[in-house]
This record gives sequence, structure tokens and C-alpha cells, in this order.
Amino acid sequence: MTTPIRPDGPIAYPLGGGPSVSAGSAEGPSFGDLLKHAINDVSGLEADKQDMIGAFLRGEPVELHEVMAAAEEASISLQLLVETRNKLTEAYRSVMNMQS
Repeated sequence: MTTPIRPDGPIAYPLGGGPSVSAGSAEGPSFGDLLKHAINDVSGLEADKQDMIGAFLRGEPVELHEVMAAAEEASISLQLLVETRNKLTEAYRSVMNMQS
């Protein structure tokens, strides 16, 4: 779920959608909007994984490979979100430690 940051071009949303922006806004979505969207995507993938597992356990017509793919996708997106948080925390600490 990496979102390339390009100041001169559009932002790509690999998991689809993207935060909605009003038609008059030339700046695009804010960082907070992007972060909320990423958290909502991870939460949605986790919910989808739980639904797939529940359907599989109830004996509904869900293939095992679909369940495994949903679980892996949710796991990878959560790992990416955690690593992004770690990098942001590290960047914040390094900025705060800079001497003027």
C-alpha cells in the first residue's frame, strides 16, 4: 500500500478509491486525510479477513486459497502501516533532536 509522493503529479491509490477531495481544491488531500484513508483500508481488510474466515468455518462456499489470500493481504497491509508509523516517529524524533 505504498503511495508515491510526487509534488508535480497525481497521487496513486493502489488499494482503490482514495480520499475524496472537493472539486475546487487544487492542493489535493492533506496528510491527515491520507493517513485516515490508510488506517481505514487496513481496518477494512482486517474485517474482510474475519468475514472470510467465518464464512469458511461455517461451511459456506469459500475457497481456502481465498481465505489465505485475504489473511495475507490484511497482514501485509498492517505491517506496512506499522512500519510507516515507525518511520514517522523516527523522523519526528530526529527533527526534534536537531540543534538550531
